[in-house]
Amino acid sequence: QTFEDNIRKNRTVISNWIKYAQWEESLKEIQRARSIYERALDVDYRNVTLWLKYAEMEMKNRQVNHARNIWDRAITTLPRVNQFWYKYTYMEEMLGNVAGSRQVFERWMEWQPEEQAWHSYINFELRYKEVDRAPNGKNAISNVQFKHHCFFNIPLLVIVHPDVKNWIKYARFEEKHSYFAHARKVYERAVEFFGEEHMDEHLYVAFAKFEENQKEFERVRVIYKYALDRIPKQEAQNLFKNYTIFEKKFGDRRGIEDIIVSKRRFQYEEEVKANPHNYDAWFDYLRLVESDADAETVREVYERAIANVPPIQEKRHWKRYIYLWINYALYEELEAKASKRTRQVYQACVELIPHKKFTFAKIWLLYAQFEIRQKNLPLARRALGTSIGKCPKNKLFKGYIELELQLREFDRCRKLYEKFLEFAPENCTSWIKFAELETILGDIDRARAIYELAIGQPRLDMPEVLWKSYIDFEIEQEEYEKTRNLYRRLLQRTQHVKVWISFAQFELSAGREQNLSRCRQIYEEANKAMRNCEEKEERVMLLESWRNFEEEFGTDTTKERIDKLMPEKIKKRRKLQAEDGSDAGWEEYYDYIFPEDTANQPNLKLLAMAKLWKKQQQESEAAEMDPDKDIDESQS
Repeated sequence: QTFEDNIRKNRTVISNWIKYAQWEESLKEIQRARSIYERALDVDYRNVTLWLKYAEMEMKNRQVNHARNIWDRAITTLPRVNQFWYKYTYMEEMLGNVAGSRQVFERWMEWQPEEQAWHSYINFELRYKEVDRAPNGKNAISNVQFKHHCFFNIPLLVIVHPDVKNWIKYARFEEKHSYFAHARKVYERAVEFFGEEHMDEHLYVAFAKFEENQKEFERVRVIYKYALDRIPKQEAQNLFKNYTIFEKKFGDRRGIEDIIVSKRRFQYEEEVKANPHNYDAWFDYLRLVESDADAETVREVYERAIANVPPIQEKRHWKRYIYLWINYALYEELEAKASKRTRQVYQACVELIPHKKFTFAKIWLLYAQFEIRQKNLPLARRALGTSIGKCPKNKLFKGYIELELQLREFDRCRKLYEKFLEFAPENCTSWIKFAELETILGDIDRARAIYELAIGQPRLDMPEVLWKSYIDFEIEQEEYEKTRNLYRRLLQRTQHVKVWISFAQFELSAGREQNLSRCRQIYEEANKAMRNCEEKEERVMLLESWRNFEEEFGTDTTKERIDKLMPEKIKKRRKLQAEDGSDAGWEEYYDYIFPEDTANQPNLKLLAMAKLWKKQQQESEAAEMDPDKDIDESQS
């Protein structure tokens, strides 16, 4: 009565029903307990514990048919509760009813349960040595017909749960039971099933190990290479590791080298993927593929590399990038022997460069040299002409002129030099080369006219080189008067000591006795002109050169005269100041006092006399402090 009151008060509390039924069961009132369980199921038939307790009571009391009835009702009512199916199949198996247990498993598989349920069924069939009846077996598809998958003859497990691990388990199942052909077919179907979009390294590792166990080493190598070429490198670490181990065990030296190359290729792929504008990594990668790859692969890598155009149009960002194009063109020409593709590479490169902002003369010159090697002179000239028209540069002019010189097209050289000097009239080297060309061709008047035009330019980058070249030219032509005139014209522009010395040496080399006086006269003029020069070192350099001349060619009188002109070298001190104006101490330096400076400044003469007097005083004091020396002198 108490139990009835409890369930009447709390009808939905299933624990009260279960306690009530268990109490009746303890009194051996099985029929009353059944009635209580049935009443409880009417209240909540979804309660899993209620079904389990009900079935356990029947089994405990050896009421097998009642238990079967309860399990049938449970799996019909709640087919997704796996615990009912496990308990039901376990009961039938414990009773020795293998056929009944199999029937329950087959009913369960129709609901396509989780993987563990399939493995339980497989293990059940294997326990009773029914290999062909296992759902992973070759005849398993006939157990339940699925119209969408029948014609593939694929087991139900890999249809319902098409995971890589299930395919591998299926293949290993076949291999374990010596169905090697079936196992290979399973692996092949798995590869076909997943395709190239959902490749998994574990499948290929298992497939390769299976073939390795069958001593099919070539098949193993093909499987590994196929997978490594298609699976993303960051997802193929284990695959690569197993491939390396395989090659070390069964491969030759070439195979091991291929492994090393593949590993380096993977590293370079990671680098360029992390930073596509790391051109040094691209260079290393291209060097690797060029050493061990076919032409198409190399071209593919080059195309990927040159696709990474620098984002900023500044030349310093393009300097490394442009060498990718150069290497690409050289590869096509020298390695692939594809002149047509080489021309296309050069043309694409020159179209890509923003010539209005900057250009690369190297590309244009290499393009022209390539066309010369192909014996296509018009295209080479057209390329260089286009480069000079779009983006004139000194290097382009020099390269074009050098080409025409090699071809002995001197008229074209003259035109190019004219264009060059219109573009850069301050370039002294161009003027000199143009004049040298005319000299070689024997047109001295044209060469002289070019030099005259050159020295008449208002701005020059290296005027001293130009003047020296002009002077040397006149000396070679033995036009000494014109050379003297050039020196005089140059001295009107600059009073540099080297010009005077060069002028004097020219006069010395121009003749013998009559030119010694000319040379001496030049030195005297230079000395007078440089008396007011602030750079005393330059005047000293002039006097030393003059003294060397007199020592070789002069008389005693002239030597004595130059010695009198030589300055006195004295040490002085001067105060230093830091950048902020504070005192930075003193420094010593050497100064030169020329004879005319001493004559013009009496203070200097007085200072010299004071120094002499001080020296004499020091000597007399030393003599007084050494009386022995005076005695010795008197005795002597």
